[in-house]
Amino acid sequence: MASQPNRKIAAAVVRTDAEQNQRLLDRAFALAFRGLVYAQIWEDPVVDMEALAIERGHRIATIASGGCNVFSYLTADPAEIVAVDLNTAHVALNHLKRVAIERLPDYLSFRRFFADADSAANIADYRAFVRPHLDETSRRYWEGRDLVGRRRINGFAHGLYKRGLLGNFIGLAHLVARMHRVDPRQFLEAQSIEEQRAIFDAKFAPFFDRKFIRWVTDQRSSLFGLGIPPAQYDALAGGRPMADVLRARLEKLACDFPLKDNYFAWQAFGRGYGKGVTVPLPPYLQAANYAAVKARAGRVTMLHANMTDMLAAADAASFNRYIFLDAQDWMSDAQLIALWAEVTRTARPGARVLFRTAAEPTLLPGRLPADLLDRWEYREDASRDYTRRDRSAIYGGVHLYVLKGAGA
Repeated sequence: MASQPNRKIAAAVVRTDAEQNQRLLDRAFALAFRGLVYAQIWEDPVVDMEALAIERGHRIATIASGGCNVFSYLTADPAEIVAVDLNTAHVALNHLKRVAIERLPDYLSFRRFFADADSAANIADYRAFVRPHLDETSRRYWEGRDLVGRRRINGFAHGLYKRGLLGNFIGLAHLVARMHRVDPRQFLEAQSIEEQRAIFDAKFAPFFDRKFIRWVTDQRSSLFGLGIPPAQYDALAGGRPMADVLRARLEKLACDFPLKDNYFAWQAFGRGYGKGVTVPLPPYLQAANYAAVKARAGRVTMLHANMTDMLAAADAASFNRYIFLDAQDWMSDAQLIALWAEVTRTARPGARVLFRTAAEPTLLPGRLPADLLDRWEYREDASRDYTRRDRSAIYGGVHLYVLKGAGA
């Protein structure tokens, strides 16, 4: 019998109305998704916070994923962040981050733990400062072993960002690239946008024309490592060969933003954050934000739950901001309607909803009833601008909706 966590993930991603072969792919993805997927979240928190315009006193409902953005939102001083996730590994990672932020002795130890994430000293700090205050479920997770027998907590001694489904996928991509005489780490030597463009055009763009790469990426299961289920694969492809789509998204990541400002590029090409005081980091890991994040970490409530179910249990008019990442790409019309009915019920005046899609257009028109969708204003021009400036570069669209009426 499937475990409760597995059932929650399966309920979210397995399309009951799909053909049998598609349901089998969905179930395979659900199986892959039950472990750690994102050691680092792949949505740009700077864009998020600009779009959301978080203010003091706001209550935020968000999907947690790796937690980088959850704790980065604390820099905007909200009253509470309720973070939910169906993945128990993500829940454990967020609990670990909250306790570590509160209990590690100083910024340098915190940075070493989560930015470098590759020192034996982190394990000693875990035992001395974090473990005594961690909940039992999270402690069992981190002190347990992964599928190859490694204690999960030891990832912080050997490179956490090389682990998890995405970390392994990036590692495999590096291996395949090197087999074709392309070294992704060479990109990190670029000193300007112009050099970034030259390296991409010479080394990476031709890589996607290889027959093997085009064949592999045409398989729906090939992008499981990016956390992309079969239902989202078609939206991402948009009728084009997947190799062409991936080349365009990688081109944006590599060429549209200075390397010195884009930690997503460091993760993709270097399999971790860079070293030194000037390398780009998520807001929650930046020294200037450490005191604020540490003082406010207790405002994060982490739940192993479905977003719709969490909102259904909440009071009316109880949230100001909502972040759904790309989860709606996975949803049926019935699931979308149920979610937005609860969002509308729990939304305070001026509430904002931010989400991403693999495809460029927003997915709500034609799928939500008109009387429900008409309660919300789509900020199309702003959304297009946020999409352009999202440094993670993987998504086709970043979308902002604002509740109509007073306070909007």
